[in-house]
Amino acid sequence: MNMINISKQKILDNKNKVFAYELIFQDSQNQETSLSNSVRETSQLIMSSISSKELDKLLGRNTMALINVDEDNLLKDILDVLDKDRFILNILEDINLTEKVISKIIQYRKRGFKLSLEHFDSSAQMIKKFSRLFNYIDIIKMDITLSQPENLEKIMQKFKGTRVKLLAQNIESKEDDNKYKTMDFDYFQGYYLDQPEVIEIIGSKEPAQFIIIQLIKIIKDNNTTEQLEFFIKKQPDLSFKLVQFFNNSKNFNVKIESLTQVITLMGRDKLLRWLLVYLYSEVSQNPASQTILEMAIKRAERMEAEATFENKDKAYLAGMFSMISSIFETDIKELMNHIKMDANITALVLNKKGIFASSLLRAEEAEKIYLKKVMMDNFDKLNTTDLIYTLEYGGISIDKNKI
Repeated sequence: MNMINISKQKILDNKNKVFAYELIFQDSQNQETSLSNSVRETSQLIMSSISSKELDKLLGRNTMALINVDEDNLLKDILDVLDKDRFILNILEDINLTEKVISKIIQYRKRGFKLSLEHFDSSAQMIKKFSRLFNYIDIIKMDITLSQPENLEKIMQKFKGTRVKLLAQNIESKEDDNKYKTMDFDYFQGYYLDQPEVIEIIGSKEPAQFIIIQLIKIIKDNNTTEQLEFFIKKQPDLSFKLVQFFNNSKNFNVKIESLTQVITLMGRDKLLRWLLVYLYSEVSQNPASQTILEMAIKRAERMEAEATFENKDKAYLAGMFSMISSIFETDIKELMNHIKMDANITALVLNKKGIFASSLLRAEEAEKIYLKKVMMDNFDKLNTTDLIYTLEYGGISIDKNKI
């Protein structure tokens, strides 16, 4: 079971009520871990935890949460899957504020996200660094352990009466609590007020192939482009590969501005076929997946050519899906029940029955003839041990008396 540890700490308002929680992702040793190790891991972490049905259990129904973000999270659109009404993007103090990063921060603010600054030390250097963003920041988390008292006072005066809320961060004692509450801070956070609580969240049970197959079903069900775009953004690595494929296509010579543009220009049929290729070649960890992919495409094209006009799309899908169990360590029945595909496709994949069964059998026979020829032509090159392993793993017993 995929367990994710999240540390949550209360942020209180000036009436001592919970305003929000700060969430920090932790590894198995409960050490703080970066959200930016990879696009794939980060997106899965977000989708598996703070975007799941566990959210209300973690935060309550109405409480917001702060999550730390850096330039990688911002630029790779990983955060697009978050609910802007539940999450505050907490900008780390050491973020590299390039023009692209600043532009992306402003873009998120215009979309309706609230923004906060982490560990603001009130120094002239930090004021200068973030000066271009103050018009977009909602909360400044002022680190009372790092801020000089005179600098702290200046910041308090600068933002007093504005829409920017000020948070006293690192309240470690009763004296701190009393002192900073008299200074008209809006929010308060620290170990004296609340010891962080580590919560175990059950990660997503859906591996990447399930998400992509669900997307294939959305395309077949003729859902809106907006629904397609949202679903694709659940897998930022998928978004990247799709745009990369689009850019490398000679049929399109345009500058990409959005996933909606890619979906519209590609068309659903081409997108659907590309997703099936992606499913085999990118998601699978099977070392033979590229060869299986090429065989699956040929099988699908053959079955499409043999099908009646109104069933050609279904025949192609049936051919592609008929080999999925070869590359994933997944129960094919569970997979097909999960996505609820067309009845004729499901009948073929699970039982080799239905209107496409005879076409599949002809395709399989042609493949066996070809592979038998390859086997015989290269038999002298085969290693005996490898051959035995292959047969045994395939459930074919060997008569040891004849060896």
